[in-house]
Amino acid sequence: MAWALKLKVNPTQVVIADMPKKWGSCSPDGVVAFAEDLAEMDSEFQDYVIVHELLHLRYSDHGRRFKAMMTAMVPRWRELERKSRHATERHHQE
Repeated sequence: MAWALKLKVNPTQVVIADMPKKWGSCSPDGVVAFAEDLAEMDSEFQDYVIVHELLHLRYSDHGRRFKAMMTAMVPRWRELERKSRHATERHHQE
């Protein structure tokens, strides 16, 4: 988990699961989950999802500090977020 080291976070567990409606999640007890089909996406999109979920170990909301860290780590994150919504909708219509 190179991103976990870079972000200085330590998830209690990382889970890969069938997540038909989202790409990832982070629970209050530190369990980070990623959709198994995330592996099929390009690496920049994977980084966006991984960083987003790992940052929730530090920031519980999507506030100013969260967004600043997203911009620092994944500069195109806003564009990737739009892609995330589109890809999720398209994926789940199949």
